[in-house]
Amino acid sequence: MSDVNQSYPVIDDRPENEDDIVEVHEAELIDEPSTAEDEIVVEDAVVVDDEPEPADITAGFTVNADPDAALGDVPKTEFDGEAAEQIAAEEIAAEQIAAESVAGYAAEAPVEAEPAPEQAAAPVHTPDAPRAPEGPIVSLPLGKAINRGLRDALANDPKVLLMGEDIGPLGGVYRVTEGLHAEFGPQRVLDTPLAESGILGTAIGLAMRGYRPVCEIQFDGFIFPAFDQITTQLSRMRNRHEGTVTMPIVIRVPYGGHIGSIEHHSESPEAYFAHTPGLRVVAPSNSHDAYWMIQEAIASDDPVLFFEPKSRYFVKSEINLTENASPLHSARVARAGTDVTVVAYGAMVSTLLHAADLAAEEGKSLEVIDLRSVSPIDFTPVLDSVRKTGRLVVVQEAAGNASVGSEIAATVAERAFYSLEAPVIRVSGFDTPYPPSKVEGMFLPDADRVLEAVDRSLSY
Repeated sequence: MSDVNQSYPVIDDRPENEDDIVEVHEAELIDEPSTAEDEIVVEDAVVVDDEPEPADITAGFTVNADPDAALGDVPKTEFDGEAAEQIAAEEIAAEQIAAESVAGYAAEAPVEAEPAPEQAAAPVHTPDAPRAPEGPIVSLPLGKAINRGLRDALANDPKVLLMGEDIGPLGGVYRVTEGLHAEFGPQRVLDTPLAESGILGTAIGLAMRGYRPVCEIQFDGFIFPAFDQITTQLSRMRNRHEGTVTMPIVIRVPYGGHIGSIEHHSESPEAYFAHTPGLRVVAPSNSHDAYWMIQEAIASDDPVLFFEPKSRYFVKSEINLTENASPLHSARVARAGTDVTVVAYGAMVSTLLHAADLAAEEGKSLEVIDLRSVSPIDFTPVLDSVRKTGRLVVVQEAAGNASVGSEIAATVAERAFYSLEAPVIRVSGFDTPYPPSKVEGMFLPDADRVLEAVDRSLSY
């Protein structure tokens, strides 16, 4: 690969007379080429300064990009004090706006803030650094569990990279990557332009060079600009090369409703990708699964879409940090029962558990199954349960037509037909675009709709 020269704005918040260490926050190509007098060329950690003009805020530095260079090497350069003040002010304003969008975070699940990084320290993680002792069982919100899993993956494999919009110093819209940029540095936690197709295209190239990119799509509906890259390139690359090329890419997708937002911010597009051969699609429902499944997804040599139920980000549950009983694509029985089998994944699992509590008060026993994976689907626990109860209700947030629920219903009818005492019943979002936030409660399945389906099944 040939060297590529790009210009980047830089920020300096260090005291005078300290080592020239900078933190590159966002890459921005400069349209007009700079002259030799306006550039600082960095090659092999040797700084050549031809007296840049302080008044030119577009003056940056040029890096000879070596894809095989050590990830922890941070380029050194000089900087423009006036430009730094202007850029720093803009970043502070942007962070304040983003912080207001997740103001409910502290109210619902307050957590201790990440410590600020030392000002002049190189942002390189030291895996052997001592940590406070903790037991094998901890309680964390689902979002923090994913953060913990990402941190462990970054520490264990220097080829793991995080990429996404505002995931760096800001920590993402939901703060799922909070603290990771400060701990591992800008060369491993990369803020990207607002270009989902570019994020995925870059990740495919990195994967072909041996890296393991983890890409964040900021909201579920923003994934569609990258649909072409995912379905026509990423999903087919291993098959095109007869397995000689691996595609260890994870695409993190916060998805689903229950947050009072609008279309493109509350959707459930998982069926598009479950239908595409060559992709793995998973969705955890609790903190324990989120912590382990994100690490298993990163370790996979196949591309994995990791759908994160954003309505569960701030709900705490226990994590066993030393033992994981469920592999990535296995379903599990979340609650045993005898009368009706109810199946879901992601946020809908908590809805089923609530419905099961209400049904128990009426003397009905529901067996709740958490699919965890929607491509491939582990049908064994589902079929075993249906052969026991004789009835099945499938629940999902996504629209019902040609959906994951449709596939489950068809497969169970095909493989356990003689065990069924009633038709398979589906409970889903309606076949309409996602509604305004004030009426999302009527659109999304809730415990009442689940129990109504259970009563219909028992009436046969």
